[in-house]
Amino acid sequence: MRELRAFVDERDWAQFHSPENLAKSVSIEAAELLECFQWAPDPPSERVTEELADVLTYCLLLADKLGVDADQIVLDKLEQTRRKYPAERSRGRSTKYDQL
Repeated sequence: MRELRAFVDERDWAQFHSPENLAKSVSIEAAELLECFQWAPDPPSERVTEELADVLTYCLLLADKLGVDADQIVLDKLEQTRRKYPAERSRGRSTKYDQL
């Protein structure tokens, strides 16, 4: 995160990084990631990783702007999802939690 903050600071871009703008950027970059798969199920990995990096970058910037620890919120959500989808009932199934 330190390098990401330094990169933004060197360019004075923080002024453009409102939570709203960062959330929009996450969505835009996610669409670009999806576009990689639009016409081919196995697109060039370099393009996919570049777009994935963009998505992750904006997600990390948004978490930082909101003052939340990205690792911790992922772990917290994982725990919630564990409760919704117990392994013994959901293993190998894509059924929604309320139908398990």
